[in-house]
Amino acid sequence: IISSCLLITCFIVPLPTCHSGKVLVFPMEGSNWLNMEILIKALHAQGHSVTVARANKSWYVKEESSHYRSITVNVTAGVDEQVAKIILQRLINAERGQSSVLHFLRLQMETFRLKTEVPKINAELATNMIQNKELINMLKDSQYYLVLTDPCWGTGVLMAHYLQLALVFNVRGVNSRDGHQSIAPSPTSYIPVIGSGLTDNMTYTDRVKNMLIHFLAQVHYNFFVRPIYQAVCDKYFQTGVDFDELIQGADLWLMRVDFVFEFPRPTMPNVIYVGGFHCKPAKPLPQDLEDFIQSSGVHRVIIMSLGTLIKELPRDITAEIASAFAQMPQKVIWRHIGDRPVTLSNNTLLIDWMPQNDLLGHPKTRLFVAHGGTNGLQEAIYHGVPVVGLPIFFDQYDNLLRLQMRGGAKIVTLAKVDKDNNFLKALKEVLNEPHHKENMQKLSKLHRDQPMNPLELATFWIEFVMRHKGAAHLRTESYRMALYFYHSLDIMALLLAVVLLILLMTVAFIRCLCFNMFCRRKIKHD
Repeated sequence: IISSCLLITCFIVPLPTCHSGKVLVFPMEGSNWLNMEILIKALHAQGHSVTVARANKSWYVKEESSHYRSITVNVTAGVDEQVAKIILQRLINAERGQSSVLHFLRLQMETFRLKTEVPKINAELATNMIQNKELINMLKDSQYYLVLTDPCWGTGVLMAHYLQLALVFNVRGVNSRDGHQSIAPSPTSYIPVIGSGLTDNMTYTDRVKNMLIHFLAQVHYNFFVRPIYQAVCDKYFQTGVDFDELIQGADLWLMRVDFVFEFPRPTMPNVIYVGGFHCKPAKPLPQDLEDFIQSSGVHRVIIMSLGTLIKELPRDITAEIASAFAQMPQKVIWRHIGDRPVTLSNNTLLIDWMPQNDLLGHPKTRLFVAHGGTNGLQEAIYHGVPVVGLPIFFDQYDNLLRLQMRGGAKIVTLAKVDKDNNFLKALKEVLNEPHHKENMQKLSKLHRDQPMNPLELATFWIEFVMRHKGAAHLRTESYRMALYFYHSLDIMALLLAVVLLILLMTVAFIRCLCFNMFCRRKIKHD
């Protein structure tokens, strides 16, 4: 009888099922691909089928993978290792300029040049896909649920519209601008623009600088970047399709920051904060690294890595860094590719790859020397390890500044590394003053104190868009408004006209009254 009841119960009570779906991914290169790959693996583990669209000149996105199948599209140019090396050298040269004004202008020019070259590559990728009718028919027949893309590159935005699919962003920046700036109100009075090197507590001079940088960024985007993507819209889409509206019309924004890291600011219902979704508990290290760390004794270990794009620095800078490490009692693990620095000491181990998360989670790691990418800083926050920052380009200085404002980091610019022992002083300050470690541990507790793991949260919301074929109910319609509608300039004009009309009528009435009184007095006098 009991067995029969259990059998009946199995038929009556629905068992939870995993509804698999198809996802089309348009990734970005470099460190952005690393966190996109984590999302892809999570979706694959949930039973979803993932297809990644890549260029034949792709650097990081591999054609073969056990977690996705790929579509390779031929392009004439791409962002490969050689291109990244040239770009890095330009930016380092600009960063190390002598005159502060000249340095700023050179750095802006090099950054603008890069931000113009990359959109051309992405527009070509989208154009070649659209013109390949066999590929387009295959994509349409595959019945994808949504497009998942990093909107820092615009190809995925264009293709989602062309294929009429729901659009989900894995986002930190949009076309080299902060992601929030494209979706939420972002007053420059207290929200620092990426590249400004400012905090949310600005003086009058800071606000002037912030406004000017915002203006320059808008000019560059509207005159040099947007037209590249808009040309694709004008050629292949129906009349009136605006590229900016395609971005702002995305169903979901998975923002790779949280407010432990980011300054508080306005946001929107379809912005989901998943900062640190790539972070995880440390795993055991390879035996050679473990032995090296254990040999450090009570002084413990410093680790240094400058991310995926930065392979090597100029020789004089690496010599200064190696010299500073040689004067420290700690052992050092340094991810370094290139010539061995002449000042390298026996306490420093050079490796060409490191398990960064596992090293940061090791109990003997005391300090992280980093370039300021969000992936590395989020891992440092997760494990509570203080940072000495060596920012080089893009948002790295601004990222490190947020951590420095919270007392967990110290910034040393490339222009000052080899002057007055600045790098050595920064190492000693962060190691010897306990508040840096305490502040990072506090940030770690805040970051971990969440109802759901950020990766689980990201996966849930992607599946939410799959289940409901979008998330239009979370999306504001403000992006469809004309500028004068959005800022209520038409209403202000009407109210101003009414006020002016009342003032004119009042003046006319007073003049008429005065004229009548004058006439009466004149008649009486006569």
